[in-house]
This record gives sequence, C-alpha cells and structure tokens, in this order.
Amino acid sequence: MSEPGGEITVLLRRWSGGDSSALEPLMTAVYVELRRIARRRMRLEPAGHTLQTTALVHEAYLRLVGQRRTNWQNRGQFYNVAARVMRRVLVDQARRRRAGKRGGGDSDLPLEETLSNIARSGVDVVALDDALEALAVIDGRQARIVEMKFFVGLTVEEIAELVSLSPASVKRHWDTARMWLRREMGGPR
Repeated sequence: MSEPGGEITVLLRRWSGGDSSALEPLMTAVYVELRRIARRRMRLEPAGHTLQTTALVHEAYLRLVGQRRTNWQNRGQFYNVAARVMRRVLVDQARRRRAGKRGGGDSDLPLEETLSNIARSGVDVVALDDALEALAVIDGRQARIVEMKFFVGLTVEEIAELVSLSPASVKRHWDTARMWLRREMGGPR
C-alpha cells in the first residue's frame, strides 16, 4: 500500500484545491487501489465472486467522486473516508434488502450478491453498523479501525500506516473493539 512519491496525496490536494485536471489520474490511481483491496478481501470468500467485488468498488467509487467538497489532506484520510463509504454502501443495501423482505422496497438490488456473501459470514451488517455507531461515541479510533479492517479489508500493517500507530497498537485496538462489538451484538465473547 506504499505510495511512491505521495502521488495520491498530491493528486487529492490538487483536486480539492480546484484543479479539475487532477481528477482523472486521481480516480485511476484510487480505483486501482480500491479494486486491489476488494480483490484481496474477496479471496477469503468462495471462488467466482468477481461481480460482487466490482459492484462494491463501483458504488464506493461513485460516492467518493461526489466527495468534491472534502479538503483532502492525504491518502490516509482518503482511505478512512473510503472505509466509511464502503460501510455505508453495504449497510444501505442491507437495510433495503430487509425492507424488501417485509414487502417494501426494491428486491432487485445491485449489491445483492455482495450482501449474501456477508450474510454467509454470519455478520448482520445493520447490527454491526448500529454497534459501530455506539463504539464511535466511546472510541472513535477503534471504530475507524474496525471499518478499515472489516469493510475495506486492510491488514493491520496497512491500518497502522494510515492511522500512524504501531501494528501492535492497531492489533490491540482491533482485539478490544472486536470483543466489545461481540458483546454489544449479543455474540460469544
């Protein structure tokens, strides 16, 4: 996840400063990184889920492009926002899916396969979102680490680099947050 020469940071700053010519190379670089992250995450899932990865990345990409008014400082900030956007995409789809099961909403969801993938993992995305909101009130750093780990699939080392902590500190935060979330969501400790 190293950023040679800080290319993404430079492009983010140029774009947020009003340089529209920075958008195309920025989105190309970021899109490649988001796909890499999503592919790595999908390797943990059964084979044949390329469309799921693509759908999630495309939806997150479209939402991130809409973040024009953000004063981008660096790629760490960008990937924190990307984690939140991916979380929002998945939670929004899960809520629509639930509404569809109750007879409301649209049952033809573009990320249905991605959500079924998460459902197989036994995680209730809506309950996780609610628990993360509560955790953010108590410890915002732990909530961000969970977002980056679960929704973006970053490694402990990548998260450590982005949040300027040691990998050991990130692991401690991750372990503590996981235990708290399990308790909050009613799971085994």
